[in-house]
Amino acid sequence: YVETRQETLLAFARRFIGSMLYNFLINSGISLKEDLDYLLKKAQRYIPLTSEKINCILNAIEKGKKNNIFTELLSLCESLHEETGKFCVVIMDEFHNVESFKIRNLYQEWAKLLLTQRNTMYIIISSRKYKTKELLAKDFLLLFGNFELMTVEPFDIKTSENYLRQSQVGARLSTQITDFIVHFTGGNPLYLKIIADALLKSERPDLTDILQHELLDSSGALNQRFSGYLGRLMNTKFFLDYLAILYSIADARNKIKDIAQSLHKQQKEIICRLNYLLEEDIIMRNGDFLKINDRVFAFWLRFVYHQKQNSLAFSEDMLKEKFCAGLKQMMDDFYQNYRKPLTERMTELLRLFEDEVLQIEKRKIKLNRFREIKYLELNRCGLNNCLIGRSSESIWIIGIKPESVSEEDVMEFAKECKRYRHKSQRKIIVTLTDIDTNARLRALEEKIWTWDLNSINQILDYFAKPWVMI
Repeated sequence: YVETRQETLLAFARRFIGSMLYNFLINSGISLKEDLDYLLKKAQRYIPLTSEKINCILNAIEKGKKNNIFTELLSLCESLHEETGKFCVVIMDEFHNVESFKIRNLYQEWAKLLLTQRNTMYIIISSRKYKTKELLAKDFLLLFGNFELMTVEPFDIKTSENYLRQSQVGARLSTQITDFIVHFTGGNPLYLKIIADALLKSERPDLTDILQHELLDSSGALNQRFSGYLGRLMNTKFFLDYLAILYSIADARNKIKDIAQSLHKQQKEIICRLNYLLEEDIIMRNGDFLKINDRVFAFWLRFVYHQKQNSLAFSEDMLKEKFCAGLKQMMDDFYQNYRKPLTERMTELLRLFEDEVLQIEKRKIKLNRFREIKYLELNRCGLNNCLIGRSSESIWIIGIKPESVSEEDVMEFAKECKRYRHKSQRKIIVTLTDIDTNARLRALEEKIWTWDLNSINQILDYFAKPWVMI
């Protein structure tokens, strides 16, 4: 394992070689030290050829040579295999920082090496999603057959609830409050842990007090974390523009035209600023919508940072009062929607559509503005709660079944939809559970889209509405 940092190539090379030798010698019975010269001396009797290559690489770097050095460094794993028969698994964390080495054609050379190395497995990790996608689409394009791409997402709702139960905090809270914590954190494991730990330490757990300390107090872990976020932007030329854009998105004015209007700027100028925030993985764009990647950070921007910046008296009591009012408003909104049937939530969601474009499960979809939305009763169908929406250009038929959807449900729904003829018909099945594989395949055959809990909550996020909970 090696973490790439903003450092010199020599510093990285010494850590890479040190990690390889330490792990090679770990079962040798030799007393080990975290000292490269010591490890190299101990390894020479077992891997003389590899040790010789290591010395050559380090000498070349010290003399200022860069070309081909990075690939020669990685080739040490193959050399080790040839001498010992051992296989290396190289875990390179934040791999995008290799750019700090200023090596010409680095990714192209690395890609060629990865295609030829047969005895080494690479696990490359990055927290920079946007940048990584660009690298994979361009410089590493030929390697898709050799790599399995895995995205580490926040916990889903069920996993988040299980986490809170296992941390023993669930027993001290009502189901409603537990679900609000899941919604508020978006399933981020770090935020769940911070809140759970604070609740366990408190004799009389009060979520408002805990969030106030973590987000508002200068000593709060989350307050310090988010202040650091903004610190990355403060030294940039357009910091005030970035801040205004982020606040607009956090305040649910999250379409480019809305931001341009609120900032009194041209859309072309706004797009330039957005591109920087996208590259820094602070925001994401989906069709016509923008979203701050960290929902707790978005809340902090609205009810902590923005309030402090706009406070005339800078009264701590007033700041606390406004923070608590913002949190109470969010909680009340969540609880008001908490018990509503799924059909009612879907009806309210459809009424928000204004011809925006959004990508859902890798499909781009136009969210038509409906002139009519009404309940629909379908004969012989397990999806009893249905909606039909009519716009000027399409008709949507939505079958809703909170519990499991079967293949038979899909077939019956498809038959019923044929009664409603329109040149542009959208058929969607909505469920809160995982969809059976056979049912999903049947839906594909019938050109029916299937939206699960994650899909619904993704759309609700872009409209700044509370999640649907299980």
